[in-house]
Amino acid sequence: MHKKVGLYFGTFNPFHIGHLIIANHLSQFTDLDEVWLVVTPQSPFKKRSNLLDNHHRFELVYRALEDYEHLQASDIEFKMEQPNYTSLTLAKLAEKHPTNEFAIIMGEDNLNHFHKWKNYDYILEHHKIYVCPRISDGEVPEQFHNHPNIITTDTPIIEISSTLIRQSIKEGKNVEPLLPTKVWKYVDEMNFYRN
Repeated sequence: MHKKVGLYFGTFNPFHIGHLIIANHLSQFTDLDEVWLVVTPQSPFKKRSNLLDNHHRFELVYRALEDYEHLQASDIEFKMEQPNYTSLTLAKLAEKHPTNEFAIIMGEDNLNHFHKWKNYDYILEHHKIYVCPRISDGEVPEQFHNHPNIITTDTPIIEISSTLIRQSIKEGKNVEPLLPTKVWKYVDEMNFYRN
């Protein structure tokens, strides 16, 4: 079956309600049939001590999306050589799911720098890009104005930061309302981000 699938990339460290609201909005209010949340792996060149292991971050996303039939977690990049580029992920997904049409979801702040991505022109020629508004200072380059493959969405602007959530947990603050229930339970049970 031919499906239009939007790919929402992120470290999701941790996955929070902002991510969920955006993904769900795109699956419900655009022509995308599904949104796949692609959990990006830890770069072997940039070890970050506060980044949870790949399998834990995937588990957080997986649990959060269990009750949403149009959303799913993807670990496709875990099995790919690092450092990885979005263009290679798109090629791999097309190979695995030849009947699907894949699009990219990005924040407006990322569109400002999109021309610096590897093979960005190829991506833009062959894939639609769904842009979520952001409160950002940057300017979207002229070449991306009115481009037929760039679709501006009315996704809600949600200013919740994973960094702030991690910092708040470390300081013993209650951030339960910022995380989907199943994510909060897992983070709490596993004592993530406490030190």
